[in-house]
Amino acid sequence: MITSSPPESGSGPVVSRWLTRQAEQFGAFRVDVIDAVDADLPAVVSPAREAGARDRLDEVAARIEAADAYVVVTAEYNHGCPAVLKSLIDWHPTQWRGKPVSFVSYGGRSRGLRAVEQLRQTFAELHVATLRDGVSLADARSHFDEDGNPKDAAALDAASKTMLGQLVWWAVALQQARVQRPYTA
Repeated sequence: MITSSPPESGSGPVVSRWLTRQAEQFGAFRVDVIDAVDADLPAVVSPAREAGARDRLDEVAARIEAADAYVVVTAEYNHGCPAVLKSLIDWHPTQWRGKPVSFVSYGGRSRGLRAVEQLRQTFAELHVATLRDGVSLADARSHFDEDGNPKDAAALDAASKTMLGQLVWWAVALQQARVQRPYTA
């Protein structure tokens, strides 16, 4: 799972913890959470900035490469995704190839869907299969109680199970395809 909200964010960590529990309960995933904020990567992709961040870049690259599927948990800021998330993706252009990604988004009335649309374009360029079904929340914090549990667990469970079920299908299909015939871009 890729997240991009700092710990002091009101919604991001709550949504990420909920999704981690959902994925663990689903049973088909070994969950590794990569926080784009904690990765502390340079904002600009350039050789000059790469040298000072090589260890962090390599560690994140290995974790992205090891995964067969991803869920990106994102807020929407100014009709787009957080800069730290875009930077993390841009620094690792080859590790995502031939793998599926789904999205959990949150924001105001748009529920973060404009950020997801931008991410779909970015991931298409990187040869990633973006899945149709995801979870999107308007005013995300209002969907959870003070302990981070969903107020309407049935609705959120149904949406997450649909998304995770499709993610497993695509992960298995694409992993088998990459074994039979390595993906080339």
